[in-house]
Amino acid sequence: MSWLTRVRNSLPFSPKRDTPDNLWIKCPSCSEMLFTKEYEENLSVCPRCDHHGRIGATERLSQLLDAGFEVLPAPKVREDPLKFRDTKRYTDRLKAARAANPQPDALTAAVGKIERHKAVVGVQDFGFMGGSMGMAVGDAFIAATEAAIANKCPFIAVTAAGGARMQEGIISLMQMPRTTVAINRMRAAGLPYIVVLTDPTTGGVTASYAMLGDIQIAEPGALIGFAGQRVIQDTIREKLPEGFQRAEYLHAHGMIDMVVKRHELKATLAKTIGYLMAAQAA
Repeated sequence: MSWLTRVRNSLPFSPKRDTPDNLWIKCPSCSEMLFTKEYEENLSVCPRCDHHGRIGATERLSQLLDAGFEVLPAPKVREDPLKFRDTKRYTDRLKAARAANPQPDALTAAVGKIERHKAVVGVQDFGFMGGSMGMAVGDAFIAATEAAIANKCPFIAVTAAGGARMQEGIISLMQMPRTTVAINRMRAAGLPYIVVLTDPTTGGVTASYAMLGDIQIAEPGALIGFAGQRVIQDTIREKLPEGFQRAEYLHAHGMIDMVVKRHELKATLAKTIGYLMAAQAA
């Protein structure tokens, strides 16, 4: 035994501590390593480059609504109406998505208040099968508009989706006109419909309820569009401009009303609701 080994064995070294795997998180934009706790306390926004990370429905509802909000029950829909199967059965994909997420499908709605202004908020979760729009999302959206009409308050849709759910085929596409009719009912009742576009909002969701708001708000850097950039570029055979399909580009070209940072979103929504509901009462 060497002298180094004898000395090392005689010293009161503490046992090696296990480091949690989720102690750090890497920013997908600037690649900085961040403390997960610091990142989450900053509303999942990178404190170095201001990149707005994707968050789930539960976290989003807690950020936007005052304490004490009530989550609306998830609608019951027929699952796998087409008996769809690719590399996996659709029912197996749904089971896996539900096991990995706290909510039963990609859109969750709740009734509550935003700085004392009553509102219904519906949030799409990209973590649930890419936030794809199927029958469950369509029914949840319609139920949320009906709750807003019953409570005589605005409905705020927070979108994040890769588009229609391919496993439901034409039934998924039918959610586009269904949700459009629901928005028209909101307007007939004289109630505001506000959309918050988050990263990413694409496909059939963009082609329907995501772009029908009375007020269109987007988070910084959010990808917003119908078809992918490469598809568009190959179709028109032209190089797309810098920042194409990002929130700031759409704002500069009149497609959305404002780009609002996550820290300011709740206050902005409260102010907007105050203006719109005051105008309705006048």
